Amino acid sequence: MPRTGVLRAAGSRRSAGALAVALTVTVSTLAGCDSGGGSGAEARSPRLAAVRLPPRHAGFDYQIGGAYPPPEGVRIVSRDRSDAPAPGLYNICYVNAFQAQPEERASWPAGLLLRDARGRVVIDGDWHEALLDLRTPAKRERAAERVNRWIDGCAEKGFDAVEPDNYDSYTRSGHLLTAADATAFMALLSRHAHARHLAVAQKNTSGLAGARRRAGLDFAVTEECGQYDECGVYAKAFDDRVLDVEYTASGLRSAVAHWGDRLSVVRRDRAVSAPGSEGYVREVR
Repeated sequence: MPRTGVLRAAGSRRSAGALAVALTVTVSTLAGCDSGGGSGAEARSPRLAAVRLPPRHAGFDYQIGGAYPPPEGVRIVSRDRSDAPAPGLYNICYVNAFQAQPEERASWPAGLLLRDARGRVVIDGDWHEALLDLRTPAKRERAAERVNRWIDGCAEKGFDAVEPDNYDSYTRSGHLLTAADATAFMALLSRHAHARHLAVAQKNTSGLAGARRRAGLDFAVTEECGQYDECGVYAKAFDDRVLDVEYTASGLRSAVAHWGDRLSVVRRDRAVSAPGSEGYVREVR
């Protein structure tokens, strides 16, 4: 699926916000595993923690390009980790977890950036982002230490859930990373998030929906599942607890026609911009 044009910010501010009516459940986060086994954090026992899941088929707004007052009827909002939660709503904290953004690349240890056989850093060309090297348990644990600090920031601000993006980066790695690597890393992040009482969203990556329990994932945030006829995969895996963002009129029509009575669906502009910005689009049906 083509990726969208969101400007992802970095930084931190403290605030609070939560939705009391969201479902509270006890989750068991599972350690990631691959054919090579695991050690350290990957081999420790699962934890139990209470997390709140987003309500099904509720009004949703996707604000990762910049926060603004949620429109009437919105009960769930996703915002970048640099922004504050929206008071009184169910808030999801966006974190770019599997790739290093250009402005942050220099702060990542060189050994945690994926390199090809010639020693060149592997770049996601759409975003100019370096892929993280997640090929060994030790590297996954080191990368998770950094991302988990961001997750801690989400919890401290009062978010209810975290949305780790680029779960599918292994598909852009030139076969250097595997689905098992991605799942094992996600399991580390999920366990930490659950310990901080945050639910965890699977972002896209329909091919790994069947591994949701192994990865410790609670619900899905999808881009264009209506446009690409993937909503059913996520609906089945996550029992209709799916938040879908469409970027075209045809995608919105398809998502609403087939899933509008079961899933949360919103159309946004590809820049996910705020009202008043050129090109701003937000549409629901």
